[in-house]
Amino acid sequence: MNDFAHTAARWAVRIFLLAAGAVFFLCLLAVASLLALVWGARALWARLTGRPVMPWVMPTMRPGASWGMYRSSGWASTMAGAAGGAAHDAADSTHAADSKRSGVLASAARDITDVQPREVR
Repeated sequence: MNDFAHTAARWAVRIFLLAAGAVFFLCLLAVASLLALVWGARALWARLTGRPVMPWVMPTMRPGASWGMYRSSGWASTMAGAAGGAAHDAADSTHAADSKRSGVLASAARDITDVQPREVR
């Protein structure tokens, strides 16, 4: 009798774990299907309205951009005040985002006057 109870308990645990795994798999399948459905509807709507299909991507993360405030203003002025420093940091990050060099040669780029801008093709 003890052997029967032990075997029944083992099978009950196995069946429970199998059912839990099946439920988890079905939940993941439902989420993936819903995401695919939303993506397809979005692409279809873009095609119907004549707009380009914009991909879902993560925003560009530049690890070096966070160090711009320390390069341009120095450690002491950064620690001096949060209110003044926050506005200065926002201006630095905006300028760094516009520059291809991330603000490394920003002063040199402002001094260049003999370059004629061209139309981007």
